[in-house]
Amino acid sequence: QVQLVESGGGLVQAGGSLRLSCATSGIIFAISDMGWYRQAPGKQRELVATITEVGRTTYADSVKGRFTISRDYAKNTVLLQMNNLKPEDTAVYYCNAALAPAATMIWATYWGQGTQVTVSS
Repeated sequence: QVQLVESGGGLVQAGGSLRLSCATSGIIFAISDMGWYRQAPGKQRELVATITEVGRTTYADSVKGRFTISRDYAKNTVLLQMNNLKPEDTAVYYCNAALAPAATMIWATYWGQGTQVTVSS
């Protein structure tokens, strides 16, 4: 069974940094796009950053220049380096990936369970 597991969240002061990691478990046939989303209390889940199979990245305007998404292709892991954090970055951060497990060879979007990021002012 394939799962995505996030880590690296926590409490940080404004201006500080955190690095989120999302690891995959299970035997995977292939992975396409991977990304990070976030959901603040009372708000809809929103895209933070994505990275394609060939390394092309996109970012939400609100995080451009502060966040960097990267990928370890050998480990099927996606990272999110977050610098100069602001209180408005407070949210639960979720990773996702479009992938096909080796057991089924069926492409689907998988989500992690989320990790809390809290930025104090």
